[in-house]
Amino acid sequence: MTTTTPVMAPVPAEDRATGRAGRRAASAKKKLSSPAASIIAIVIAVLWTLPTLGLLMTSFRPELDIRRSGWWTFFTDPQVTVFNYNEVLYGGQTNFASLFINSLVITLPAVVIPISLALLAAYAFAWIKFPGRDFLFVAVFSLQVVPIQVTLIPLLTLYVDAGLAGSFWTIWLSHSIFALPLAIFLLHNFMKDIPASLVEAARMDGAGHVKIFFSVLLPLLTPAIAAFGVFQFLWVWNDLLVALTFAGGAPDVVPLTVRVAELAGTRGSDWYLLAPGAFISMILPLIVFLALQRYFVRGLLAGSVKG
Repeated sequence: MTTTTPVMAPVPAEDRATGRAGRRAASAKKKLSSPAASIIAIVIAVLWTLPTLGLLMTSFRPELDIRRSGWWTFFTDPQVTVFNYNEVLYGGQTNFASLFINSLVITLPAVVIPISLALLAAYAFAWIKFPGRDFLFVAVFSLQVVPIQVTLIPLLTLYVDAGLAGSFWTIWLSHSIFALPLAIFLLHNFMKDIPASLVEAARMDGAGHVKIFFSVLLPLLTPAIAAFGVFQFLWVWNDLLVALTFAGGAPDVVPLTVRVAELAGTRGSDWYLLAPGAFISMILPLIVFLALQRYFVRGLLAGSVKG
């Protein structure tokens, strides 16, 4: 009677790679969750938050206290007032309430326009074969190395010739142009991670490019869209150079950042308004980032790790 030794089926290379990736992930998680890593993270968080806390306390201190002592003296002699916020929001010299609306009107279209265009371009680069596709993708991505500063004067000349100077359109178009290379690259990498079998199955069911894009791919792109949306929102909201160049000093177009920069250069005459003005300008980006931070991290890591 002969016995046969069972032959073990070879483990596929993909499964071995997945196992190695899982072990590396478990090892990294163990290191990052160690007590030493937690203490370092807490120290960094405290040091990062301390200036914001000081800014918040300074914004509620009376003008005289701001001029004669630092914010840390608030704990020994707490004096609180809301006059600074009232003056910043509704004062004749600052009027941050209308400037806040200007920043919102500038930021929202400057986020939606590049995302809409980049989604279409990324889909074409990822799933539509056409001559010169790879070369064109590299050319678009390489535009990121062009400094923004060298484009300002040519763009301003074009806007003046077209009669758009001093309007929201100049800022919307400029931010969209500057954001498109990164947006296309980020969304393209995310689309390439989607299994090709999913797209092929939709094609077998008779779906065309429009149906595949809106019904199959778009619902899966939420992390990447949110990641770039947060990045672009923060960039546009905090921008000073583009707004200062293309707004032309028009009060109906100038955003918050321009007025905050003016307060910083008043040689001390309006410094007591700088803290509340800066805090008002940062509160909305802070809310947006905290609300979408998990999508931000997932979207930035899209395409960076393969099984």
